[in-house]
Amino acid sequence: MVALSDRLLMSAQEYLVWEPTQEKRYEYWDGEVVAMSGGTRYHNRVSGNFFKLLDDALAARPCEVYIADVKVQVEPGQKYFYPDVVVTCDERDVDEQIVQFPSLIIEVLLPSTEAIDRGTKFARYRKSSTLQEYVLVQVEQPGVEVFRRNEQGKWVLSEYSLEDRLLLESVGLEIAIADIYRQVKFDAREATD
Repeated sequence: MVALSDRLLMSAQEYLVWEPTQEKRYEYWDGEVVAMSGGTRYHNRVSGNFFKLLDDALAARPCEVYIADVKVQVEPGQKYFYPDVVVTCDERDVDEQIVQFPSLIIEVLLPSTEAIDRGTKFARYRKSSTLQEYVLVQVEQPGVEVFRRNEQGKWVLSEYSLEDRLLLESVGLEIAIADIYRQVKFDAREATD
């Protein structure tokens, strides 16, 4: 993610009107508009695979799955982020542009965004009372991390490798990690490390 060169500042209301008219996507961080960085083919593939697996499995349930172009309202009037994939099963989510009550958020990591996805974004996302799972997916090597909110409200980390199956408790779905990485090729040395 790269900030605009002239540091564009505006109110949240101005951003919510302005941003849908732009060709690129922009996040909103406490008054500052931040341009989204570009992805890679494998980033796109992994995001698409995850979206398809979720969308197919949840088609008959009252859940909606969105990829890339739907914002999550992290803090009203303060922060609006674009996760790679988001699931909401909350009937209160009726806005055409924004998910306010996510149950599952997935970020596919790139070297340029990993620190923000792990740090700042997760710190903000976990304040959501409806978010149950936050998934980080490596793209340069196979590996998935799931942060899950337990009954005490604490976030617990579980790690998965290419041979594992991932249980997404937030939506009651089990997915093979290999299916998330369908058509993604890894350097043989990295895959065995």
